[in-house]
Amino acid sequence: MTHVTPHSEIDEATLDRVRKLLTMAERTDNTEEADAFSRKAAELIARHRISDLALQQADPAELSIAEVPLGRGAYVRARYHLLAAVAEANGCIATFMTGERATVGHITGYRSDVDSVRILFTSLHQQMSARAASQRRSTGAATQRYRRSFMFGFAAEVAEMLQAAETDAVASHRDPESLVPMLLDREQRVREFAGQRLGRIVTARPAAPAVRDGVLAGRRAAADADIGRTRLPSRAAIGRGS
Repeated sequence: MTHVTPHSEIDEATLDRVRKLLTMAERTDNTEEADAFSRKAAELIARHRISDLALQQADPAELSIAEVPLGRGAYVRARYHLLAAVAEANGCIATFMTGERATVGHITGYRSDVDSVRILFTSLHQQMSARAASQRRSTGAATQRYRRSFMFGFAAEVAEMLQAAETDAVASHRDPESLVPMLLDREQRVREFAGQRLGRIVTARPAAPAVRDGVLAGRRAAADADIGRTRLPSRAAIGRGS
């Protein structure tokens, strides 16, 4: 029996590379180039056992779930809070599951929104981690507690900034009264899909208390963060918080 690798198990970069090779093979007028592109694409398809279905471009209006590694250790919940903030602002739901080795976050929503969440979260997580890494205290344990608190503060400030931007975007829409029901309907569809695919979703226990001055420092750092765009169509970049 031939094993076909499911789409979710294939590196997206590999799929993109195969798609580009096939496109170049179709567009070039040089037969030797077309043959070379086709052979390389065929080689990748055979090596990774990629199906025709996997090569089809994803529908941006399709509901989907993406995994986001959150790692393990003291900073997992802070990372999740940042992911949840970005997901909520983009009409998605963030959940997480902890296994024996690490914690994995899930983003559920319309594919175009999910893609936006992944990009923005990656950017903000890099900004947050870089700034948290520069924080030092008298001992290793104190430094870890402070950095964790810093990250919680950063995530909380980002959540408020994104929510404020979303509120402004809705208010300035040409027909906000019709927009709000549409957004609520999308949210309901996303929640139903998450329940169907992920099973029963429960509220996690509260995170351990954070150090107040660390939280405040994280909030101040987030005020300068680049928080990207809203999920509303035809909206310009929000830009930086300050």
